Amino acid sequence: MKAELVTYNCEEQSIQEQNKPIAEEATGMKKCPFCAEQIQAEAVKCRYCGEFLDGSSRAGSRPRQKKWYFTTPSVVIALLCLGPLALPLVWLNPRYKPATRAIITVIVLVVTILCMYLMAFVYQQLLNQFTELGM
Repeated sequence: MKAELVTYNCEEQSIQEQNKPIAEEATGMKKCPFCAEQIQAEAVKCRYCGEFLDGSSRAGSRPRQKKWYFTTPSVVIALLCLGPLALPLVWLNPRYKPATRAIITVIVLVVTILCMYLMAFVYQQLLNQFTELGM
């Protein structure tokens, strides 16, 4: 067995590249610009990725509506009623940037700690008054 060494120069490569679209047209196939799969030349929509070749979007893809629980009033009400238990709503909200999420988280945690301290202080004062009254 003799191995042949095949060499190409730049001119031969450019000729092959020019002939490639002609060969694809002769077979009736072309590449999908989105997924690079071979599809029929007359195709309007790629059967592999589902994209329309005329530039319009998929039939099933509509602008996504916001979920009701990600609206700002819902998040505020949840934070006021549930405190730190509502933080996952802030963390999972796609509208908030990471810096906004961090700031809201810090504010909610600080307010929660202050409320706990205030509640412990009021409870201690109440116990002191009960002991003074002899109860």
